[in-house]
Amino acid sequence: MKQLFTFFGLAYLISWIIWLPLYGHIWGISGLPVLPYHHALGGFGPLLAALITTWIFQKKEGLTLLVKQMVQFRPVEYLGIALISPFALALLAVVINVLGSGKTVGMQAWFVSREFPEFDFPVFFLYNLLFFGLGEETGWRGFALTRLQKRMSALWASVVLTFFWAVWHWPLFFYRPGYTSMDAVGIIGWFMSLLTGSVLLTWLYNSSRGSILICAVFHATIDIAFTADYADQHIVNYMGFLITLWGIATIFVFKPRHLSAESIIR
Repeated sequence: MKQLFTFFGLAYLISWIIWLPLYGHIWGISGLPVLPYHHALGGFGPLLAALITTWIFQKKEGLTLLVKQMVQFRPVEYLGIALISPFALALLAVVINVLGSGKTVGMQAWFVSREFPEFDFPVFFLYNLLFFGLGEETGWRGFALTRLQKRMSALWASVVLTFFWAVWHWPLFFYRPGYTSMDAVGIIGWFMSLLTGSVLLTWLYNSSRGSILICAVFHATIDIAFTADYADQHIVNYMGFLITLWGIATIFVFKPRHLSAESIIR
């Protein structure tokens, strides 16, 4: 537990300090410099915390293993799932929306960011992969999930990790569009989306034999799919419903103990 608490403490400390210029006004702190893409820089908190904690407790051997996991792209079928499945869900959500309302969405909207309309798809993908994919997943899955699963089932590890993951987002509720307007119901829905994502990321991590890269790709593509400029909130709602069904099905098919295709094969 000492390793886990060290990691979580460092992840919070690093990210929250980086984000301080963006939310410091709530404490009366102003005038701190804000850098380009400042919010994204905070995504490196879990990555840096994982590297520091691994070095403290496991030295070079632990760091070597962690870095190997960060570049591990096999089994390739799970890399394919990570790349394609969020957009398949988006397509299905669009189809449901068309059947229900008759409104269509141009294909170009799928790969355009509302926040960064100047980014083309490759740039936006690399942006999400670097800052929020590898930046977060090296810590949450690569470091924390591995250690939590030594103490409890994969499902419970996913649930526990979701709470720590949610707390990490705390400063965003004071400055980040979409977070600042959330009411109690919205926060509950947001937490449940994190929980669903946590279950699916656990399944990907365990099934891919510990690939941080595959989890990072999925984190990036999910973010892109949910923040695309659909101009219709119903599509996002349908996507949320579909991914929740996927998460529930994953628990039933791959079982709470392991949440892994490997356990089914054995």
